[in-house]
Amino acid sequence: MSVRRYRVQHRTVYEYSDVVTSSYGRAYLTPREFPGQRLLSHDIHVDPVPSDRSVGADVYGNTTLYFHVTADHERLEVTGESLVDVGRPAEMPDVPWEMARPATENGPLAVEFALDLTPPELTPGIAAYAAQSFPPGRPLPEAVAELTTRIHTDFTYESGSTTVSTSVADVFQARAGVCQDFARLAIACLRSRGLAARYVSGYLSTDPPPGKERMVGVDATHAWAAVWLPDAPGPGRWIGFDPTNDQFANDRYVTVAWGRDYADVPPLRGIIYTDAKESTITVSVDVAPLEVPDA
Repeated sequence: MSVRRYRVQHRTVYEYSDVVTSSYGRAYLTPREFPGQRLLSHDIHVDPVPSDRSVGADVYGNTTLYFHVTADHERLEVTGESLVDVGRPAEMPDVPWEMARPATENGPLAVEFALDLTPPELTPGIAAYAAQSFPPGRPLPEAVAELTTRIHTDFTYESGSTTVSTSVADVFQARAGVCQDFARLAIACLRSRGLAARYVSGYLSTDPPPGKERMVGVDATHAWAAVWLPDAPGPGRWIGFDPTNDQFANDRYVTVAWGRDYADVPPLRGIIYTDAKESTITVSVDVAPLEVPDA
């Protein structure tokens, strides 16, 4: 299978108006390994150096880093660096979408991803919007492709129009948001039809305009959705799709983590102890394609 190779650098800098005496952090910055994606190398650098750090896995199998910085600081920098090979996903079979609803006998690991969240997100309006793309017997790839296109067309990408706490219902009403919002809306639509869907965080390799050199550090984190497809025998597989860009995920998508919602897998979260009244955060991401050596 042909693959694309990427060097990913994800740098986050926090700056504070006063000294931080203690900082606890949790980072989801380690790309996953699964059929179609291989992690060749990875490291996370934290400055100031933590007095304590540990690596573990969450309930969904995502790799997480916990760290505790005890040295006084007014600036905290966290940088993840990875080398990843990504292959092109296999084609989806044209199964009727109703056959992809998970049950304990055909998709025990997927059932959780078909359930609503707390607080609930599956409103009548979202269910009616989704139903337009899922008439009886329609092949799942065709239904998901149409839903992806409709969200891309009906909703405006508007940076800064939402926050991480904005509800799916508010995004649906405003008809505007960013990639995280469009992924969460698509997930709610699929769950309203009884399908299993998960939130995926990662990166999308972008190409420079024709005749221009690629710029370093101008990429961003990205989010998309994935729908579960039964695949007997076995646990089934997940098919990624991206309403922001109106396409199925391909070998330009680097997957870092997945969960039921954004709140499960934010790139960084933490707690600080400080008297600072002001703070800033700066994020830069670079996804650089590399040549794959001949085997």
